Amino acid sequence: MTDPSAPPGAATSAARTPWGRAWMPGVVLVAAIFIAYLRVWHAGFIWDDDDHLTRNPCIVGPLGFGAIWTSSKAVYYPLVLTSFWVQHAIWGLNPLPYHLVNVALHAACGVLLWRVLRRLDVAGAWLGAALWALHPVQVESAAWITEQKNTQSGLFYLLAILFFLRWREAARAAEEGESRPGFPRARRYGLALLCATLAILSKSSTVMLPVVLGLCWWWMDRRWRWRNLVWLAPFFMVSAVASAWTIWEQKYANHALGAEWSQTWPQRAVIAGKDVWFYLWKLAWPHPLTFIYPQWDTDSTHAAAFVPLMALACVMALLWLARDGSLRAVFFAAAYFVISLFPVLSFFNVYFFRYSFVGDHFQYLASMGPLALAGAGIAWGARWAGAEKGLVYPVAAGALIIVLGGLTFLQCGVYYNLETLWRCTLADNPDAWIGHFNLADILVRQGRLDEAAAQYREQLRLLPTSEEGLGNLANVLVLQGHTDEAVARFEELLRLDPGSAEGHGNLASALLRENRVEEAIEHARMAVGLSRQTDDSGEGHNDATMLQILAVAYAKGGRFVEAIRTAKMALQRAESQGNGPLAETLRREVAAYEGASRAQGAP
Repeated sequence: MTDPSAPPGAATSAARTPWGRAWMPGVVLVAAIFIAYLRVWHAGFIWDDDDHLTRNPCIVGPLGFGAIWTSSKAVYYPLVLTSFWVQHAIWGLNPLPYHLVNVALHAACGVLLWRVLRRLDVAGAWLGAALWALHPVQVESAAWITEQKNTQSGLFYLLAILFFLRWREAARAAEEGESRPGFPRARRYGLALLCATLAILSKSSTVMLPVVLGLCWWWMDRRWRWRNLVWLAPFFMVSAVASAWTIWEQKYANHALGAEWSQTWPQRAVIAGKDVWFYLWKLAWPHPLTFIYPQWDTDSTHAAAFVPLMALACVMALLWLARDGSLRAVFFAAAYFVISLFPVLSFFNVYFFRYSFVGDHFQYLASMGPLALAGAGIAWGARWAGAEKGLVYPVAAGALIIVLGGLTFLQCGVYYNLETLWRCTLADNPDAWIGHFNLADILVRQGRLDEAAAQYREQLRLLPTSEEGLGNLANVLVLQGHTDEAVARFEELLRLDPGSAEGHGNLASALLRENRVEEAIEHARMAVGLSRQTDDSGEGHNDATMLQILAVAYAKGGRFVEAIRTAKMALQRAESQGNGPLAETLRREVAAYEGASRAQGAP
């Protein structure tokens, strides 16, 4: 079971190896990772980077650092937002340093995985770590700034395992009457618990770490003792608190509630079975890798739907029966894979599942098991064939690493910018409604209205009840001069959501273009009332805009006294909110209405 590149006990003899020789493989691995990720150096910010960084009020807005730890704005990974806050304080919103930090964290994870595998005496430890770090399925995590959640949590996750293994080795040595140099045992255990907590604060899907530590303990001792749970209990307590918080947070802060997350338990079981095989296949054949994969069919009324889950259960049962024999390593890798995936197998609501039940970033940590097993299998095969000391093994391993690194280099191009991301996504998955919606937004900002309208129409074909899609398409139609169709779209939106202040306001503006003044006034009044009721902040930030629309409607109907009064109210709101551009516009409008009123002979 030992690494063919080092004899048994390499973990304990490493201290006697010259530093350069001991760490040179790690240096090579880091260099290979940075070369493979060269393309992200020129990449910008993409999807969700605005919510987590570039427009996050904790990072660039008024809330500041304190809100990261005291409000729901930090979602469920406050330590990552803390890292973003520090980085923003140093280099602002230049995307390059953020990408470099993310790739550096990924490289550190690769090195730590190598050291963990060596500590576990896994054959081909360096190759297994290289296969994992250079596999293109990791690009979504290492090339997407938002997914520093993965790379940062992975760093602390692997450190926790490494310190835990060192603590266990020291404890076993003490039991055998030996003494080991280095940190005292209590400090190693404390560092393991601290790193586990930091991993969970970085990303809550690491809550399965206590189970992974137990699995590693079983691997080291070749048996399980129930008394081990005493030492694992503090890890389980941290995970339990984090799990409860995350489940609540996803439902009530991230709003992972509604039809998209209303699957029955049989449906969730069907999804889970498909998920595991999907992730395993993507490791074996990483093509195509898509940012948003097609949504699974969740029909659980046919027995055939449960075949993937039953096959998984049978495989795991057979491996369990052979866990102490020749398939021990396969059981270890398979158990680690399924355990690590458990939080994202659809048994719990995750906001991302409204788009797809799978995503490459979900298997960032879980993929370590199968890929480490692949590295071990190649090393064992070379040893069995007697090729480990010749050129065949390093050449074959090097060729595989170069192929994976090349695929990673190409895949990084997908994450160059937002438009590239969504066009590549739609090329692989034309039914990704979120891709059509976001690409349309980009095209609107570029002034390509015809193309944007076509994308919104395609999104609505796939998701007819999308209120945002209906509203955005209607706004584009207004800009194109198709006011009659825009009105119909706004009315369709209001049938879906009669309480939409923005919908009533936009409909009022569209009606004014068709000189339907009285109808416009009616909808503008409703918009003003609703904007005061539904504003999340309680301060009526949307109220000034709705009042402005109502003032315009009054003026268009010749009711200048009401227009002046309403515009002044809007001006007061805009000034109190610090909205300078809107306030300046309203001052001009008030002056124009007053002039029109005098010309009309009003007092």
